[in-house]
Amino acid sequence: VVSKVTATNKEVEVLKEVKPKDNKNIQLNIDINLQQMIYERFKTSKEVGVAIVMRTNGEILSAVSYPSYDPNLFVGGIGIKEWRALQNDLAHPFTNKFIHAVYPPGSTVKMGMALAFSKSLEGVLETYEQCNGFIKLGKSKHKFRCWSRWGHGSVGLRKSIRESCDVYYYNKSLKVGINAMAKQLRSFGLGVKTGIDLPREYNGVIPDKAWKMKRYNQSWYLGETVISSIGQGYSSITPMQLVRHTALIATSKLVTPRIARNIDGNLTVTKSKYIYFKPHHIRQIRQAMTDVCNIQGGTAFKTMKDLPIVVAGKTGTSQVSSIPQSTKKRIKESELAYYLRSHAWITTYAPAKNPKYIVTVLVEHGGHGGSVAGPIAADIYSWLHANQYFN
Repeated sequence: VVSKVTATNKEVEVLKEVKPKDNKNIQLNIDINLQQMIYERFKTSKEVGVAIVMRTNGEILSAVSYPSYDPNLFVGGIGIKEWRALQNDLAHPFTNKFIHAVYPPGSTVKMGMALAFSKSLEGVLETYEQCNGFIKLGKSKHKFRCWSRWGHGSVGLRKSIRESCDVYYYNKSLKVGINAMAKQLRSFGLGVKTGIDLPREYNGVIPDKAWKMKRYNQSWYLGETVISSIGQGYSSITPMQLVRHTALIATSKLVTPRIARNIDGNLTVTKSKYIYFKPHHIRQIRQAMTDVCNIQGGTAFKTMKDLPIVVAGKTGTSQVSSIPQSTKKRIKESELAYYLRSHAWITTYAPAKNPKYIVTVLVEHGGHGGSVAGPIAADIYSWLHANQYFN
């Protein structure tokens, strides 16, 4: 109905009316009870962020962007005070964060990065790297530091993911190069639209030399390759991209996420693309992701070890502010001002040996992925198990 209204939104005259058509129904894959549970979980903990649950075939069971807003506020016209409160809310309740917000992926990119190395340079993953806590480039005094001040010692592929060693990826990236890394990561679903059945999805950025020249008219530097290898720098993705990417790691299939199950009586088509990975590489990566959640020393062990099903995953702590070289010992995330704290990620799949579900959680400025996003993911898995999803 198109109507003429007064300044106070009172209808004066109906200008046009189009009768509704019958049988235009949409059935969703969303489990409303799961959706509500996750929303209340964010509300209770007063966290800002995203949680997505997807079947490995692409069906979205839940996608929560918190905080949101009550659309009933707009029925009959919203008050100025309420409107300004929503507009000025720095948590951005109007933003659909799972496809309309982008974040540095941080260490959640490491599985895909390792596979990008594997596809780009023969034999590159077969050698170990020595982590002494940092690397330097050439004669520069600048240190590209690992999160562990003391380093991780000798590091192979499985350990690099389980303990999230940065130096391993720094060194490998210098052998492979940014262009090859970016090409492969995009083919793995990062920095490109997922194709989900929602409008105006964002691309994000997986940078390379051509992108920087076009965007900034500047050359690419080796240091930018190094920080890109751990999902920092110019890199930015949507949470939905990471969900899709995690499903690829779990199943070797790049699926198209779907919220709608049935439109006008017609089932939606679930699409997937098989991508080949060297068996011993993808096997080590999956074993490492299982270690992350189930082995002492894994970055999500404390929050995921007691679940009734075996979960595989990866945490990420994506920095939003730089750490000065003069800083010898990093300040605790909890001691930083809120908007200087890192974003907290965890992306997972379960059961580890027969993946059926992907659970990805992002907490904005949450600090560490394992300790902040991890408990939310654990609660989601407990709910799924209690509601017979694993039967």
